[in-house]
Amino acid sequence: MGHTDVKGAKAAAEAAVNLRQLNERSREVFKRIVETYLETGEPVGSRNLSRALPMTLSPASVRNVMSDLESIGLVYAPHTSAGRLPTQTGLRLFVDGLLEIGDITEAERKEIETRMAGGGRRRGVEDFLAEAGEMLSGLSRCAGVVLAEQQQAKTLRQVEFVDLGKGQALAVLVAEDGDVENRIVTLPEGLPLSALSAATNYTNARIAGLTLAEARNRIEGEIEAHRAQLDELTARVVTEGLATWSGDADDRQSLIVCGRAHLLEDVRAMEDLERVRHLFEDLDAKKDLIQLLGLAESADGVRIFIGSENKLFSLSGSALIVSPFEDSEQRIVGVLGVIGPTRLNYARIIPMVDYTARLLGRLVP
Repeated sequence: MGHTDVKGAKAAAEAAVNLRQLNERSREVFKRIVETYLETGEPVGSRNLSRALPMTLSPASVRNVMSDLESIGLVYAPHTSAGRLPTQTGLRLFVDGLLEIGDITEAERKEIETRMAGGGRRRGVEDFLAEAGEMLSGLSRCAGVVLAEQQQAKTLRQVEFVDLGKGQALAVLVAEDGDVENRIVTLPEGLPLSALSAATNYTNARIAGLTLAEARNRIEGEIEAHRAQLDELTARVVTEGLATWSGDADDRQSLIVCGRAHLLEDVRAMEDLERVRHLFEDLDAKKDLIQLLGLAESADGVRIFIGSENKLFSLSGSALIVSPFEDSEQRIVGVLGVIGPTRLNYARIIPMVDYTARLLGRLVP
């Protein structure tokens, strides 16, 4: 957990204690302030609040409650004599403790299932991931984000090992989408030239249509079980050749961002435009976003990042709702979700992200 995560968690824990100390009317006033903000983005004043509350409370009494809420850091006044808005801590407390999360509608469920089914056409894993990101973006009117292991996102067509001399070979990988990647492999001493042809033929007989991870698991399993028709040196060429494509952690991860234009749909003032500009910069800082999404891979279900709880969103006032997804063998292979302003429709988007992640887990090979 980073420094900003620790600060956010500490503030949330302190405010949680304060929230439990609030009486029923204070909790109701606080809840209405947050709900109004999520719906309109505007501060709400005491007069409007007193009319909306399910209990009889005068505007003066509401102002007193708002003052108490402000003193414990749950709300603030953006301008003098203005209404109140939730602070980041207040918003976090609302999401964690007061938000009523339902289920997605039957229409939304059917749309998600239909889009992910793709009309029955055969698609690669990368197509599934892009479809999931675009669909979440369209349903939420935010940007959809998907992070997956690079090898999960590509299926293989063929591999070739080419002798370079001086104890080295070029390992050439060709994906089904036509992408070609080359890596240099150091050859074991005493390896005959015919071993490269043997390694190429053996590998190609087993990898077509598999992802890199699946190919490695299959071949390494055969070699460990001594079922491979390879001598020890040739087996090393195959395993080390496949291993070279794993690369460093950042190189192995594929980031898909869909629907950025949705983030401009609700820009009402210059400060909103500035917030979106910062958010676009955040999305362009792919390494930082990959690191943030990586934090969610170990989460049990949906995880929510709000505002400056994480340094990536310190300026843009944005929120991220994400969930890890698994492959057919129940291994976590990525994260997907949506990113947008902090006044997201959390109650609707959280179950939507959760359902899509679980559905994707049944569809991804």
